[in-house]
Amino acid sequence: MGYDAKAKLHRYLQVGREAMLWKLDGLSEYDIRRPLTPTGTNLLGLVKHLASVEYDYFGVTFGRPHDEPLPWMADDSEPNADMYAAVDESRDDILDLYRRANAHADATIDALDLDSEGHVPWWPDDVNPVTLHWILVHMATETHRHAGHADVVRELIDGEVGYRPAAPNLPDGGADWWAGYVARVEATARAAGER
Repeated sequence: MGYDAKAKLHRYLQVGREAMLWKLDGLSEYDIRRPLTPTGTNLLGLVKHLASVEYDYFGVTFGRPHDEPLPWMADDSEPNADMYAAVDESRDDILDLYRRANAHADATIDALDLDSEGHVPWWPDDVNPVTLHWILVHMATETHRHAGHADVVRELIDGEVGYRPAAPNLPDGGADWWAGYVARVEATARAAGER
């Protein structure tokens, strides 16, 4: 049985995508949009951002442009406009955009070899050209980075945590166990801070 690097990288990207979508399950329209960090991080905005960058990295980079209008990515758009959903952009609009971006990216991944070259126009010349391998690593990493952000934001909303429903990747402790754990971590931090 051989090792298929492209399939493995593609699977890591897909797992990150699934984690992102799961983090929105069961939440109100307000909760998926509300900013919960000083920089405005919110769940639906993370999905919108990832849809936008998947379209660009797997499309524009490899001469496989998409026909999706992304006005929030224009040079004259408001800074960070890709990191939140406007009032007229529904949950379904953003989720459908993400699924279309994923399908477009998947078509590029399927069509090209790992060593296929592309050009990222917004990166400096000294790092271009790039390969599909590089972009797959970049996007899998970016997606999982934002899935981590989403995990923290979701925990702040309703306490729901974990990697995915069937595999939370956390100790199986109840509320009392977690309260005790947090108290131990806090006590350790205070003791270290007083040294």
